[in-house]
Amino acid sequence: MLMRQKLLIVDDEPGIVDMMKKFFERQYEVMTAYNGEEALNKASQNPDLILLDINMPGMDGLAVCQSIREHITCPILFLTARVESFDKIIGFQAGADDYIVKPFDLDELAARVAAHLRREQRRQENGNVRFFGELAIDYSGHLLTIGGQEVSLSRKEFDIVELLSLNAGQIFDRERIYERVWGIDGDGNSDTVMEHIRKIRAKMARYTMHSYIDTVWGCGYKWNG
Repeated sequence: MLMRQKLLIVDDEPGIVDMMKKFFERQYEVMTAYNGEEALNKASQNPDLILLDINMPGMDGLAVCQSIREHITCPILFLTARVESFDKIIGFQAGADDYIVKPFDLDELAARVAAHLRREQRRQENGNVRFFGELAIDYSGHLLTIGGQEVSLSRKEFDIVELLSLNAGQIFDRERIYERVWGIDGDGNSDTVMEHIRKIRAKMARYTMHSYIDTVWGCGYKWNG
């Protein structure tokens, strides 16, 4: 018998937590938490996806996300009453994978959850290692090394490297990278792709002179292996 995937739902409003728990427990194993501290404890039980409210008293969702992201690789979807472009950029930099704006339709939320879980499963099944000269990428281990030295990348930085390197030579514009990596469309938010690529290049430059991510002016970026 296959084990059901595990969701962690975090929100300080019990009514919302109960509603989502009843809806999702038909398909998933559901854990719940009502504040940031409880969320940190439940996150140690290795959920497959986390639905995380941002605006909680005390330790808010951003702080929770930042605290667990280096140890938890599963998708994290923020729940929020409203969101501006700047707020999204902050959230994505903290390690979020998607935003769900309240009030939300449960069927749409379920579709988002399922899409992220499918994407994560494909990532885990892609267990091969690819070599590009002195650079090696272990896709299942989320590990990039240059000359045997590990390059420490955030989750989103690795996701960008994964997308470009698996499609070497193909040009991706910022909007397409944003959509493929973050999973949603959001006009005005693709600028965060530039910042992530700048950081990736800076980290790689510590170990190699070769530029693995080329800018194609007026078009986007491509992998140069």
